[in-house]
Amino acid sequence: MKLRATARLRALIPALALAGCTGWQSAIDVHGASAISLKHLIVVIMATCSVVWALVIATLIVALWRRREARESAIALDPRRQRRMTLAVGGAVAATVIVISAFTVSSFFTTRQLTAAGADDLTIKVRGLQWWWGVEYFGSKPELRFETANEIHIPVGRNVRVQLEGLDVIHSFWVPSLAGKQDLIPGRPNEITIRAERAGVYRGQCAEFCGLQHAHMAFFVVAEEQRAFEAWTALQRDNAVASSDAEVIAGQRVFLSRPCAACHAIRGTAANGKIGPDLTHVGGRKYIAAGLLETTRGSLAAWIADPQTLKPGNNMPMVPLAAEELRSVSAYLASLK
Repeated sequence: MKLRATARLRALIPALALAGCTGWQSAIDVHGASAISLKHLIVVIMATCSVVWALVIATLIVALWRRREARESAIALDPRRQRRMTLAVGGAVAATVIVISAFTVSSFFTTRQLTAAGADDLTIKVRGLQWWWGVEYFGSKPELRFETANEIHIPVGRNVRVQLEGLDVIHSFWVPSLAGKQDLIPGRPNEITIRAERAGVYRGQCAEFCGLQHAHMAFFVVAEEQRAFEAWTALQRDNAVASSDAEVIAGQRVFLSRPCAACHAIRGTAANGKIGPDLTHVGGRKYIAAGLLETTRGSLAAWIADPQTLKPGNNMPMVPLAAEELRSVSAYLASLK
């Protein structure tokens, strides 16, 4: 029984050690050109440092266990030994300079890929706020422009230039599986290039402490084939679809008559607020509140009813609603797909 338990423990230790190497937010499970280059750099640096550490420990062990030679005088010098020590120290210094120089050059060329740009790149703008992400897609004409929030759709196999803008404090845009980090600094435009080689949903996160809800400032990159991406952009450019459902219509009336319409925009309606996220197609997003809750009618109702309990310190005030009003508003927002 002890042998069996020991065998299980030995099998469990590597599994626990590698538990963080996969998933939709992992710098090791990479599916983008920049992230692949960063992973290779990480592996090379870790492997080199491991070899250096092993050599240092081996040298230390040899030095500790090696017997000292008897000398006639404690201050007498052995020229041959001094020459060997000089060569050893000089070699170690030269190796250190070479290794550090190689790391510096490799890091320089790897980080340059974070902002690689081409004429065919898709360009979008991402704004970091406390605590959500505004996303703006451009077009060749003003009517092709649209905004969304906390969810970025990109085509597979195509570079996407992300223009970064911080509006309040310093944030950091990071999608570990697709690219490295880039800061969003108020008053200083920045840029990063992301590219997905495989369709999927990749989780991103603010990587710079930006306030109370920093941990709840996530976003999602949805990489899809070109045809699916074009269908999504066409849908996003449309105004909110009118519904014939009585509850949804009642919810729209409540939304437009309360402060909600002063903070949020829903294209095709009188709501044109700019303070909060654009809600034109909020029902079609995977999550709300920057990754805090899955988008369901229940979570929408919970968020509207008490946003400060779910995400303390956010800028959305509590709007008093009767139970029937809350049900109708949540039905309306869930219908916006």
